[in-house]
Amino acid sequence: MPDIISLGALIVSSAAGTVAGANALYLGTLALAYGGLAAGSTLLSRAFMPKPSVPKPEDGTYNLKQSVPALPIILGRVKKAGDYVFLEETNGVAYHIIVHAGHRIQGYVKHYLHDEEVTLDGSGTVVSPAHFFDDGNDYVKIASRLGLPVETAYADVVSFFSSIWTNNHRGDGLASIKMRCSTAPSKDYLKIYPNQMPEHSAVIDGMLLYDPRNGSTVFTNNLAIMRLWHLTSPYGGKLSMDDMHLPDWSRAASVCGQNVTNRSGGTENRYDGGLWFRANSDQIAVGKTLDQAADMVVYERADGKIGVHAGEYVEPTITLTKNDILSFGLNVNVDPSTTVLAVRGRFTDPSDLYNTNDAAIYGNPYVGEDTERTLTVDNVAVQSHNDIQRLQKLAYIRRNAARISITAHYDPDHDVAYHRFIRVQYAPKLSDAVIEITSKVTVSLTNMTVSFSGIVVPSNLYAFDAATEEGEPGASIVIIPPTGAPVPVNFDVVIQTEVVSGGSSAAYALATWDFLSPALTYELEWERVTGSTGPQSVVSTAGETQVRSGYLADGTQYKFRLRTWSGGASSDWTASEIRTATADPTPPGVVAGAAAVGGAGQASFSWTAPNSANYAAVRIYVNTVNSFSGSTLVATEYGPPNLADGRVVTGLTAGVKYGFIEAINASGIPATAQATGSFTVT
Repeated sequence: MPDIISLGALIVSSAAGTVAGANALYLGTLALAYGGLAAGSTLLSRAFMPKPSVPKPEDGTYNLKQSVPALPIILGRVKKAGDYVFLEETNGVAYHIIVHAGHRIQGYVKHYLHDEEVTLDGSGTVVSPAHFFDDGNDYVKIASRLGLPVETAYADVVSFFSSIWTNNHRGDGLASIKMRCSTAPSKDYLKIYPNQMPEHSAVIDGMLLYDPRNGSTVFTNNLAIMRLWHLTSPYGGKLSMDDMHLPDWSRAASVCGQNVTNRSGGTENRYDGGLWFRANSDQIAVGKTLDQAADMVVYERADGKIGVHAGEYVEPTITLTKNDILSFGLNVNVDPSTTVLAVRGRFTDPSDLYNTNDAAIYGNPYVGEDTERTLTVDNVAVQSHNDIQRLQKLAYIRRNAARISITAHYDPDHDVAYHRFIRVQYAPKLSDAVIEITSKVTVSLTNMTVSFSGIVVPSNLYAFDAATEEGEPGASIVIIPPTGAPVPVNFDVVIQTEVVSGGSSAAYALATWDFLSPALTYELEWERVTGSTGPQSVVSTAGETQVRSGYLADGTQYKFRLRTWSGGASSDWTASEIRTATADPTPPGVVAGAAAVGGAGQASFSWTAPNSANYAAVRIYVNTVNSFSGSTLVATEYGPPNLADGRVVTGLTAGVKYGFIEAINASGIPATAQATGSFTVT
């Protein structure tokens, strides 16, 4: 047995521990200590091979297209893109299948196309933002799979691509989405897809984890439960649940779930968070990230099981006095090169689409000097400004704390090795100080001594008054969604006429609107209200505030609408305006000699047409009272001007009637109606 050994109280990972200590569980250094030199050397050689670091939120912004990516793992709630496993097109429709996690997830919370949050209806159609659902046509549909042990293939992909994608392509254990994007008309492409082909990402509630407090498997944001899973997973410590001291982990989970007050006066869990990584990520770095986020220290107990010191203060039960201490070293740590004036923080901000943001600075980086002295706590698993501020305060205290090194008599009944906090009474240097152990505890069985290092911390180490100590976070970047071209303002349509060849008149529509920019052009569209043969349109000159239609059919009703064009994209259409085309707005003269004679179920009407060049016809009306208002049109008789004319109208009911005859021009514009007087229908 070696003269000096590191006992089982091995710090596996600690924000205050050494790198060697943090790596020990994974690298096999215990095998080296006990003579397993060959195995230990092999593990160490593998450890020096570079591995991907823990991804930052920005690393999950874009979907990856590569042959065989490492499986992604999601703990807690995160926002990320995924890995393409299928991208094909048929009949103008592109089908994307994207995998977000290599395991069962709790569910998809929100979907984003680029940075726009989208709303899905019951069938998965993207109905908001509106440009993805233009004129009632759906262009994007999203379906999802949770990654169940036995999943279901996407039926439409199987139907359209049966030669390469079958019902056997289920994606068992893979959380994925299928996005169907239809081709947009060329003139509307940039309006519907302002950022080109949509780039999908999602806010996802990740893996279901075992909670040792009640034995259930649930979705949670609890960092201690995530760390327990990580140590027992194939992607982390590769240990079994039997290797874990579950009472410790239950206590740590409860500490993480304690309520704390934030700067706004609300409450939140003490240590909640989330992150994602890949199966080939540096798992030591993943573990250290989780430990730092909840200020946990993972260690190996005397019985060989893995325990954890939760991120809380525990009143020391061991006190070392002068009689116990053989060697004592104290560094009050006042050197500017080792102390800091302030601590900066960087965390994942859910309110900013889960991007990395700067927290408020804890302390003042400039006090009586021009040189900035700061430390940065950067943790992608932290998703609360209050949490990162508490970690910044802890880092500030620990960085500036006095440091000690002690060699004391070894007492097996009061083993320092399994305590995070102890008391030291070594007057006058330290009268009664709380020490946080920051190194491995080394025991010499030859000399029966124990050696360790630590820092002097206050007994209220974890106290935090959010109202006074939690600063205001930095402003997030406000993402303004693309609005496209502006909808025309004060759109109006007026029917006008002009003389064409042969001296006749023709009608056209003149559309007007308010001026907004010289760079904008406007498209006017018109279509018959009934009997339409299809819409027609014309585009204005840039910078103009009016545009005219082509010639319109005389006396026909049309509906008109307008939209703006800018940079190849259009705005929404305005509401339709209904107008009647009138080529000749001038009425003809009135008829002369209007008269009517009743008969059996009929009446004979007579008149002399006016001597007007634009005369076209007369309209004959009948009423039961001597008033044109409320009369009924019973006939229209066409004829030449300045001639006597007549018309027999049949199908009249018996009784005294009154007739009215009005002359009209070709556009249907009437002259004043002339009364015939009364007549009797028998």
